[in-house]
Amino acid sequence: MSRMWNPALETMDREELRELQVARFREQLEHVYENSPFYREKLDEAGVDPSDIETMADVRSVPTTKKSELRGAQGSDPFPYGDLLATDLEEVTEYHQTSGTTGEPVRQADSWQDWEWWSDCWATVLWAQGFRPSDRVFFPFSYNVFVAFWAAHYAAERIGAEVVPGGNLSSAQRVRKMKEVEVTAFMSTPTYALRLAEVAREEGFEPEDFAVDKIVCAGEPGASVPGTKQRIEEAWDAEVFDHAGATEAGAWGFTCDGEGMGLHLNEAQFLIEVLDEHGEPVEPGETGEIVITPLNRTAQPYIRFELRDEIRLEESADVCDCGRSFRFAEGGVLGRSDDLTKVNGVLFAPTAVEDVVRSYDGVGDEYEVIIDGHEEKDIDVVTVVAEETPDSTVAAETIREELQKRLKQTTSITCRVEIVPYETLDRPELKADRLEDRREDHV
Repeated sequence: MSRMWNPALETMDREELRELQVARFREQLEHVYENSPFYREKLDEAGVDPSDIETMADVRSVPTTKKSELRGAQGSDPFPYGDLLATDLEEVTEYHQTSGTTGEPVRQADSWQDWEWWSDCWATVLWAQGFRPSDRVFFPFSYNVFVAFWAAHYAAERIGAEVVPGGNLSSAQRVRKMKEVEVTAFMSTPTYALRLAEVAREEGFEPEDFAVDKIVCAGEPGASVPGTKQRIEEAWDAEVFDHAGATEAGAWGFTCDGEGMGLHLNEAQFLIEVLDEHGEPVEPGETGEIVITPLNRTAQPYIRFELRDEIRLEESADVCDCGRSFRFAEGGVLGRSDDLTKVNGVLFAPTAVEDVVRSYDGVGDEYEVIIDGHEEKDIDVVTVVAEETPDSTVAAETIREELQKRLKQTTSITCRVEIVPYETLDRPELKADRLEDRREDHV
């Protein structure tokens, strides 16, 4: 049985793949020009004729799309999608919206054809991670307007796996159901995977004794952060896989069951550009921001959408042994460009703190990072608050000194460290926002 959902696409020659991407990009551009008032105006202003797109250089002549533009375009008719809609309203079968964590939510329309495309993207993800018809997959999240794992649910059914929905259940009820029916896999954010392990212990179970052997994480970078990935795998005695996607984009990145630590870019379904601060393509080994175009979406497509995710680009053959020809994001999503900030002149990435904290056995799973200005000196102060483990026998001061040393070595920043008792910090049930920047110029 093949390790790939669609071997012909996933192993396609790079030159042939690029030709396919450019051709599909041109088709998408022609579609939005004919059907989306938002993109017709945008392309006319830029002087772009869709039929002229023949090369990647031509692709880069097309203006990018910012999230702020989407919010402005959805205020007109037809309600509630406005000028973003590129099909008849009657063809829309799925409504979702972005989480709204960075502003007003963007409403997303998908046709049934689009939803089939979504599930095919996710089937590529799940099959690459070893999901098969024999699996019983648990979805421990509340089904809502946020797309979350909706498409993953249908993809699991599509590949023939059994789906166990855990929507309107408490965390305690979820772990009991997972134990009762012997689920073999579940999907959640990295934060919630650790929280469920904690709840399982509170309920008198050892999570490593469950039948779970696969966990798919999304929504946060943690599953590609070595320290976090190791914690989840040790807690559940299961293999942890990462996935990257967005409401506007789709399921664009995934880890596989090979040896690579990071994400394959699903280039059969997306034109993914990794660009530097000047909008130029980065080379393998370099870091850049993703600009993405879903290549098979019709109701509400996006052309060169600024995803704001930072990745370090590599060639798959140099990193993973699975045989896919797709390019690779080593280390997964390094963070959103909005999250990266300078502290006393040094670029500070929250994922670096996450890896240090989660790699250190002396502290628990929960932590928070606070950036503030010193009251008297003109400097920034980073404070990392971490919990003791429930059975800690080491003095808090010893833990504090060791964690501070490790943070300095990794981030090149001298952080203040506070060690607080177990269960002091909040337990998020989905995503966790662990960074609080209190500096005046970030308010």
